[in-house]
Amino acid sequence: MEVIFWLSVAAVGYAYVGYPLLLSLLSLIRPKPVHSENWTPSVSVIIAAYNEERDLAAKLENTLALDYPKSHLEVIVTSDCSTDRTDEITRSFAPRGVRLHRQEERHGKTAAQNAAVTKANGEIIVFSDATTHYQPDVLRLMTPAFADQSVGCVTGRVIYQDSKESSVGAGTQSYWNYEFFLKKHESNVCSLIGVCGCMYAVRKSAYVPLYNDACSDFIIATTMVEQGLRAIYVPEAVCMEEPNRQAKKELAARVRIISQTFSDLWRNRGMLNPFRSGFYAVELWSHKIMRYLVPVFLIVIFITSGFLAPRNVFYAALFVAQVAFYLAALASWLLEKAGLSVRLLALPQYFVITNLASLIAFVKFISGETYTRWEPHREPVSAQSSKG
Repeated sequence: MEVIFWLSVAAVGYAYVGYPLLLSLLSLIRPKPVHSENWTPSVSVIIAAYNEERDLAAKLENTLALDYPKSHLEVIVTSDCSTDRTDEITRSFAPRGVRLHRQEERHGKTAAQNAAVTKANGEIIVFSDATTHYQPDVLRLMTPAFADQSVGCVTGRVIYQDSKESSVGAGTQSYWNYEFFLKKHESNVCSLIGVCGCMYAVRKSAYVPLYNDACSDFIIATTMVEQGLRAIYVPEAVCMEEPNRQAKKELAARVRIISQTFSDLWRNRGMLNPFRSGFYAVELWSHKIMRYLVPVFLIVIFITSGFLAPRNVFYAALFVAQVAFYLAALASWLLEKAGLSVRLLALPQYFVITNLASLIAFVKFISGETYTRWEPHREPVSAQSSKG
């Protein structure tokens, strides 16, 4: 029982601490720099939209105001059969050069992006969401990396702004601060295994059309590595996004993303072989497989420590600590339902959300459930926080 307990602790420790330490060490002893140059290639910004009338006009104004030569910038809105004013708003920007592509049938975000790429003229394709606001210099910061012929994809940093200071929003911010630490070092050592779906750039010549149910911001990095290219992280390129503020919505989003990622990993399981993809396979195993197995190890730790608790004060204390941690997550959820937010409880709540999502997603994956269509749920305009 003790052996099982400590093996599970070691597995969780590696997933959350050991792997980041490994990356940090390799970043120091064998970094893989990017040879950037001042370069302004033609860029097509593709904004995926389904019923985005709330945010689209502001997003288009933000995109058109980017600090990049207008003669080198193309803006395309790809509408996945929107039923609100999304298409009408896009057409109102036509005199300013914005183009609309409307899907004839609704096949989801990835299909809409694939179709828009075929109509894009830029050497570099930038994928964006309608709710994401870019800092003016993001294109000038991301494009120089493409002067390095080994770079196929570039992503930046997302800052989540939560004017309501919700516990879920605070948990999201902490989670992504950790993720961006990993991205920084994965980029330095080898290649990213995933990008920020609301802001990433791809060399058009390297873009491979993705299947409709793909988690595009994950699998795009794998398609680069398969071509001998890298996906890299440029932290200076910053955009702003609103986080989910409700545990239910965040859980649903995490389940969808992780379920799609399970499917992507299975379809591309050959990349898990280090003899084929080198250290990238280590990244996939460590960042994805081990992370998604954490809830299994947590359950084992809880059960074994419970059995060992009556015999040993140390295990008893650990068991009580786990109970207190999960009760704190439950309390945060109950307070949220009552309209209250305690930021001190944000971390346990978000930790439980992400690990519960992994369990649910795995069940959906093995049952064959797929996600193709995307259903963004936006708060009403009156509740929207102002964007920077």
